[in-house]
This record gives sequence, C-alpha cells and structure tokens, in this order.
Amino acid sequence: MPVPTIRRTPSRTLALGTAALVLAGLATACSGGDSEQAGPREAAGRTAPSPGTADTSPFWVDPASAAAVQAERWEKQGRASDAAVIRRIAQHPQGMWAPGDYPRPVIAEAGEKAKKADKTLVLVAYNIPHRDCGQHSAGGAHSADFYHQWVDAFATGIGDAKALVVLEPDALGHIVDGCTPEEYREERYQLIGSAIDRLKQQPNTKVYVDAGNPAWIPDAAKLVEPLRRAGVERADGFSLNVSNFQTDRASSSYGKQLSQLLGGAHFVVDTSRNGAGPYSPAGADGWCNPPGRALGAAPTTRTGDPLVDAYLWVKRPGESDGTCRGGPAAGTWWAEYALGLARAAHT
Repeated sequence: MPVPTIRRTPSRTLALGTAALVLAGLATACSGGDSEQAGPREAAGRTAPSPGTADTSPFWVDPASAAAVQAERWEKQGRASDAAVIRRIAQHPQGMWAPGDYPRPVIAEAGEKAKKADKTLVLVAYNIPHRDCGQHSAGGAHSADFYHQWVDAFATGIGDAKALVVLEPDALGHIVDGCTPEEYREERYQLIGSAIDRLKQQPNTKVYVDAGNPAWIPDAAKLVEPLRRAGVERADGFSLNVSNFQTDRASSSYGKQLSQLLGGAHFVVDTSRNGAGPYSPAGADGWCNPPGRALGAAPTTRTGDPLVDAYLWVKRPGESDGTCRGGPAAGTWWAEYALGLARAAHT
C-alpha cells in the first residue's frame, strides 16, 4: 500500500509530520493548559545537552527531515546564517509519526537505516479509534479490528531494530477529562493493552504509554487507574508533555508523583519546544503556535534522573499546530516558526 499523504492534527496542538522522502508521519499535539512559566535558563547546569550541541544521543537522526531539507535550501539561497541555526533542529532525532493506513514499509525502511547506524528509532503510534474527541486531530482507525491490524503492521515493521514507541498521545487523558464518551472507554483500554503486548513481542522495542502533561490533568492520581487498566505495568513506562510546552522541572515533578503512585514506573519527557516554558498569558489557544517559544533540551538518555529514561523530541519542532497566529495548516512545516524556536534555544 502507498504511504498516505493525508495530514492530520493531534489533540489541540499537532498534526501529521511533514514527510521528507519516505518518512511521512503524523505529527502530534497534546491537550492541556499552561502551568509555571520558566525561561530557557532553566536548562543551565542540568545533565541533558543543549539543542545547540552536536547529537550524541542513541537515537536515529533522519538525514532527510524537513529541517535538514530547509537548511540545504537556505544554504543554496545564500542564507547561510539561517541555515546554521535551523541545523540545531536538523542535527537531532525527532519522533516519527506512523502513517494511519499501513505503517509497515515506512517503519521498516527507517528501521534498516537505524540498524546500520546502530541507533534507536523514536516512533509514535497515534491511531486509536475515535481519536481526539472529534477535535483538531479527529480520526484514527475506523474499527477495533483495523486497529489490531495496524498495530501488527507497525510492530512487524520494527522487526528486530531498536525502537522506542510513544503509545497513543492523549488517549488516556481524554478519558480522564471526560472528552471520550463512556461507550468507547473500555474498548480503548483494551486496545492500548493489546498494543503494548504486540509491540513488546519485538525483541528490542520499548513502549511508553502517554499520560498527558501536568497542566492538563494537574492531579496525577487521576491517571493511575486509567494507566493500570491500559496495562502500563507491561510497558516500559509512560510519556509526558507530548507536543506541549511544560518545563522539565514541572514534568519531572509530576512524573515522580505519578511514578510513586504506580510503584516506581519510569517515564520519558517531550522537550521539543519547552525551552521557554508555556506561553503566558495563554488564553484558549495558548497551545497553538505560541510566540516566543524555544527548543528544549536535546534528545538524550543522560537525564540525570534514574526515573527519567529519556528526553525526546516527540513533536517535530517547526511543524505548525494549525491556522492560528499566522500559521499554515496543522502538520505543515513552517520554516520561520522553526527558525524562531531554534534562535531562542539555550545554547
């Protein structure tokens, strides 16, 4: 089957990732408001590398990412300084959002490249039925049966490559906030649980079930039962801040609370755009292409915290959240916004 070209947006913030060459993928966004405001200097002194440093992470970098293509284009156009700045994005690994119809060939091709480089793929499975409660990223698999087939193709594509999968951004958070109708909830728990089990059949795959962000569901205890019903104990942990802007400090504190309630579960944090913290004053659209934001800590497993397995760029920096604040359609590469994120990054 062909790689899909449909652009979708994840929950209140994201969209299908721009696909460079064969790596077409969904790009995400997550629900929630804003919490503490923090500047880029929050990063000072921490273990994680700044986005301005060369990549030394164990994760695979797509050499044909939208940022890499943009840097090459600007270099040819004589915008050498801008090209150098945008490479702060291009030089680092970003999440690959799997196509919604048939993900196997795209993942398999990326997996082969990652294996040759002895690197780990960062993948996002975002195709749960009744996704996003009919909002910006409405859609997903049209039935439970199709979802099972899709997850099987996803896992088969991984094969024996090393992979880290962020599983279903927003899916459990939308149960907790009441957005997902009651009649879909039990099926959702079962589907996420079966996805964990199928993905964990791959010998080198780690799975992290999404748990939203601290501004969206401030009381971490409300996520404990949903995560357990979804089978988080069979996964490698949970993920936080996908496509959002909450600081590392806020995410870490929240994650540790949730971890304690789950008996010591580990977690990963999306740091793709949180270098300046959440936008304030946020308003109803604080999640959508907020100005003045910055790249966060570069992807790494050197987090300095035994419970935080990795900082990741799950959301692809530079992809629009939607047609707000002058942005293009959700999921579309927006070069000037990307340039702003990179320029504002703490280096």
